[in-house]
Amino acid sequence: MIYNSFHSVGLYFLFLIPGLLLGIWAQIKLHHAYGKYSQVPVDSGMTGAEAARKILDSAGLHETPVEEVPGHLSDHYDPTKRALFLSSDNFHGQSVAAVGVAAHEAGHALQHQAAYGLFNVRMALVPVTNFASVAYTGILFLGYFMGFFGMALWIIIATFSVITLFQLVTLPVEFDASRRAKEQLFRLGLVHEHERAGVSKVLDAAALTYVAALVSSILTLLYYITLARDNRR
Repeated sequence: MIYNSFHSVGLYFLFLIPGLLLGIWAQIKLHHAYGKYSQVPVDSGMTGAEAARKILDSAGLHETPVEEVPGHLSDHYDPTKRALFLSSDNFHGQSVAAVGVAAHEAGHALQHQAAYGLFNVRMALVPVTNFASVAYTGILFLGYFMGFFGMALWIIIATFSVITLFQLVTLPVEFDASRRAKEQLFRLGLVHEHERAGVSKVLDAAALTYVAALVSSILTLLYYITLARDNRR
């Protein structure tokens, strides 16, 4: 069968390995930038939590809580709870990196408030994507180990297309949140001009991980489509 052939192995390396390498490189860039600028104190002396609070309050989002969560770079905004969650390092940190990451998450809250179109699309895709992810994993596993991978390829393509669409929508949402974060940080005087480069490097490195995720998803999808087309011959 096609998935046991040398051709399939060649396709695997052609489509999947570049995405994997790009993802690893993006993570290295992020950890390097974050590690460097988490050691650079911000002149204002504000913590990430305080910076996020300032940004939210300036936008009238006084009821949006800023809470601490465990984990490293586990920061996120939860639109269902309308709450901002910061990892301990960024919640308490008084560094350029901590303030930048916190501002980015506050940027998502500003998107929610403004009913930013792609943010709403991503919210709507979350439950569909969660279902597609479970279905994709289950079908892929059963297909390989129960011998009907070839017959299941188009179902795998359909479910993975949903995951890829989510990644496609996520990318501009993340870039827009970073844009809003930088704008608010400088407008409110939370960081100074000489700190601009550090904030940008941290947020740009974080954005690169989303670029890598999208590229990897597209390449994986193309891999499955190519397998399905070859399997029909």
